Amino acid sequence: MRIRTIGLGLLGLAVLAVLVYQIPSVKERLEWRLDLAQIFVRSRLNPVGELPPPQIAQSSTQPAPTHTPPPPTATPEASPTPLPASVLLPPPAHITQGPNNCGPATLAMYLRFYGWDGDQYTISDEIKPVSADRNVNVDELDYYVRTRAGWLNTLFRVNGSLELIKQLLAAGIPVMVEKGHTIEIDYLFNDDYWNGHYALVTGYDDATGEFIFQDSYNGPDQRMDYAEFDMWWLHFNRVYNLVYRPDQAAVVEGILGSDWDATTNRQNALAASELEVQQQPDNAFAWFNLGMNQTYFADYNNAVVSFDQARVIGLPMRMLRYQFGPFFAYYHTNRLEDLEQLVDYALVITPNSEDVLIWRGWLFHKQGDVNGAIQQFRIAQQANPKSFYVEQALTSLGVQP
Repeated sequence: MRIRTIGLGLLGLAVLAVLVYQIPSVKERLEWRLDLAQIFVRSRLNPVGELPPPQIAQSSTQPAPTHTPPPPTATPEASPTPLPASVLLPPPAHITQGPNNCGPATLAMYLRFYGWDGDQYTISDEIKPVSADRNVNVDELDYYVRTRAGWLNTLFRVNGSLELIKQLLAAGIPVMVEKGHTIEIDYLFNDDYWNGHYALVTGYDDATGEFIFQDSYNGPDQRMDYAEFDMWWLHFNRVYNLVYRPDQAAVVEGILGSDWDATTNRQNALAASELEVQQQPDNAFAWFNLGMNQTYFADYNNAVVSFDQARVIGLPMRMLRYQFGPFFAYYHTNRLEDLEQLVDYALVITPNSEDVLIWRGWLFHKQGDVNGAIQQFRIAQQANPKSFYVEQALTSLGVQP
């Protein structure tokens, strides 16, 4: 009888714990800790090392490509108005991100700048409803604004510059960037602590040589000097999202100049990345960006050379959680051993990455296993039921999403 009573008591406590865990404030506090514990245990049982080098041996002194000048603009661009020495836009109410929610949290702050009254979960419920989903791409954020906040305009481009950010801020437009970031928590065995992270830039100060930005992880009004900011921004091809009112469209187009056109922007980015690898031939991120820009133009043969070189120099452990150009390049050049190697590695780092699970599906498809491909797409769909990438993959095989 006593054992039965203890058993019922423990069962009651377990049920109570489950119910308490469903309270949003409790779940938000505990969920990331449980997730961290799972990752910690898994990485000790199956340790992962550095991102592996390419299967095909590359020279450690790969020659840098010849610089291709950017295409001429259709009309001469006007000289910019001299910028003020400092700009500080009124920051929106700060949002501390929930688990793996820096993208939605940062975008929510951006939209609040324009009077939007939602929060980070208004966004994440639509583009990443599973909190363990660790990555939101810039085009997913762009998609949310276009489909859920259509009274605002939005775009994203690469190859940004510090001067461009200053011009946009001076015009009253904050700038959302994705950049490298470190969080010194031992998620992985022998962790390098590198992550991708979004930030909303709301000001600059030439007197101190710093940008001021809103950071959903570290807090409001963070400061970073220009050189360090650009170093971290380079890790993501200097990508940026803009959200602005329709009446600001002409101003944004004037500031962006030739980069207003998405294809021309990539041509400019390709030329810039070719120059950057010449200037910094030992910079893995510069080579990776070159590969990303070559992949945009389906120049896969050259892209694999660039990605190979980036891997030889060395990339962070989580690089393939956020950027997927190598999968495109190795797939289209039939470097399937490299594709499989990187898919397996990336899924050890991030087992629920819908982007990588989709690429495992395409690897199976390339190997003739259509059913296996569909199964992987369905697993990816479980990781993110709102993923339009999964929908596109399934539809391309004639399968109902």
